[in-house]
Amino acid sequence: MKQDIHPKWYPKATVTCACGNSFSVGATKEKIQVDICAKCHPFFTGEMKYVDTLGRVERFQKKQKVAQAKAVVLAEKKKKNVERERQIREQKSLKDMLMGLK
Repeated sequence: MKQDIHPKWYPKATVTCACGNSFSVGATKEKIQVDICAKCHPFFTGEMKYVDTLGRVERFQKKQKVAQAKAVVLAEKKKKNVERERQIREQKSLKDMLMGLK
């Protein structure tokens, strides 16, 4: 191995989670900060909660609300179009209109 090219190894590096849990591992940094660990992650705890630090869940829920509002508007437009087509199909022909005048 070449000398002085490898990072310093810390066999007892401390990992600290946002929930307060800390444990030691081997790493190239002496102290590591993490947002979530096995003690607070929903998969391991069985709790139903969102783990979102970038706001992705809220952004998705906002898009869903906008989509529902648009769906209502589109349904109204479709209903109007169907009604318009029904009226066009029910229109009398010129012959029927002339025969009705007599």
